[in-house]
Amino acid sequence: MADSDVDTRAWDDEDPDQHDDDTEPYWFPGHGLPGHARQMGLTHHTQEGALLEFAGRLDSTKTHHKVMAWFLLVVFGLPVVFAVMRVVLFL
Repeated sequence: MADSDVDTRAWDDEDPDQHDDDTEPYWFPGHGLPGHARQMGLTHHTQEGALLEFAGRLDSTKTHHKVMAWFLLVVFGLPVVFAVMRVVLFL
């Protein structure tokens, strides 16, 4: 019966789901954005902010993430290469 006398409320602060402040957990959207993007007003709700959010969460230790980073590089770099080729070939 001695165990029932222990106040268990004193140990509630060890619960990882409780937050002292109003910050959101790290897995919520918007935490992958760089600080300067937030200063410019980008959020995960805008098109550019969503892309930055996605790219900011890529982890270089995971193979799938590396493949996705290279895919994004090709997708966004290929139109630039084609535009440069068009300018050089038609001069």
